[in-house]
Amino acid sequence: MIITDLQGTVKLSNSVEMPYFGLGVFKTKEGTEVENSVKWALEAGYRHIDTAAIYQNEKGVGNAVKASGIPRNELFITTKAWNENQRQGTVLKGFEESLDLLQTEYIDLYLIHWPVKGNYEVTWKIMEEIFRSGRARAIGVSNFLQHHLEDIFKICDIKPMVNQVECHPYLVQQSLIDFCDLHNIVYEAWSPIMRGAVNDIPLFQELSKKYKKNPVQIALRWDLQKGIVTIPKSVHKERIVSNAELFDFEITNEDILRIDKLDRNERFGSHPDTFTF
Repeated sequence: MIITDLQGTVKLSNSVEMPYFGLGVFKTKEGTEVENSVKWALEAGYRHIDTAAIYQNEKGVGNAVKASGIPRNELFITTKAWNENQRQGTVLKGFEESLDLLQTEYIDLYLIHWPVKGNYEVTWKIMEEIFRSGRARAIGVSNFLQHHLEDIFKICDIKPMVNQVECHPYLVQQSLIDFCDLHNIVYEAWSPIMRGAVNDIPLFQELSKKYKKNPVQIALRWDLQKGIVTIPKSVHKERIVSNAELFDFEITNEDILRIDKLDRNERFGSHPDTFTF
């Protein structure tokens, strides 16, 4: 991945260009809060917005996108198929509801949100149908470990183009990164700043002084330099702007490795093999 600026992209396996930096809106309230967050991000130059059906804020994302006046083909919108839709066999219905709420004729990236046991292989075949219809420019998965991906490989005609997973200095999962790279699956990080906990890590405080950047910016730049797409969440205008100020410095390879060594296989979210929702 060549890092250029805020609107730089990474090429997916089907040649779609995906911005490698975006705004996540997990737990951002529907209405004014999410509309303002998206508005501020787009004004700052973001072009990638990541939402999901379960976030219950797709309508607000759609409103903000529409109000921005930015041509739809200049934006990249991700949303996700929720677990109950998988269990109930209503993935296609859920996809159409997302289209309506987002007020768009297509989704740039549609993901299976979690690998629901006994369902995700069937869901993937529906994802392929959605992709072939042209209503999703790219399809992928979220929270899939290597064995989940291997299950998909056994039944798929089209491999996932993206795997969005929890990823941060305490949960690097380098073997999963390498596996995705091997199969040309773009790795994407959620919770990249550990709910703000990177600010309390001594190494990040040290690197903050060295690079004259805050710990959050160090963590986000670390993602990008590892070739990982990242989508930090914020509802504060100043933080949304600050989070994107990553393109006037570079972390040395030595410091990248020092951050990698913080890995302790520690999650802030649920484990893909044991989640219960």
